[in-house]
Amino acid sequence: MADHTGPRRRLDQLFFLDAITSVIFGVLSLIAPHRAVSALSEGGYSHSTHEALRLYGCLRIAMGWVVLHARRVDDGRFRRSVCEALFVCYVLQAMAVIRAQFTDRHTLVNWVAIIVLTALGASYGRFRFGSGGTMIKVYELPNASSKSAR
Repeated sequence: MADHTGPRRRLDQLFFLDAITSVIFGVLSLIAPHRAVSALSEGGYSHSTHEALRLYGCLRIAMGWVVLHARRVDDGRFRRSVCEALFVCYVLQAMAVIRAQFTDRHTLVNWVAIIVLTALGASYGRFRFGSGGTMIKVYELPNASSKSAR
């Protein structure tokens, strides 16, 4: 019988890193001063850009909270679904920023976002679709397999 505590621990670490960075980014987005938004916007300050940044920040805080607490869940199917959802989420966000970078806005911030979003998407994708990612046991605690069968 294979020991799956290593992959479980790595997924918990990935969840923790993702959660903390999401909450930090979300809080910084909420409290971003007008000058910072002006620097990120090409045509000076834009109220609608600032509003969108704040709303995205709220989503990042909520997502970080959910992922942080998902670390305590023992249900392997749920954890696998979270892993799949985050993989798709980060891949789609990276694609949207790549499109913006090559069609309209050519900025350094886009390159940073592309790198971060691609790295997170690749991390979740590698975990989910890499070796052992299809086995429910790698998402559960060793003694939790009977709980998820209920």
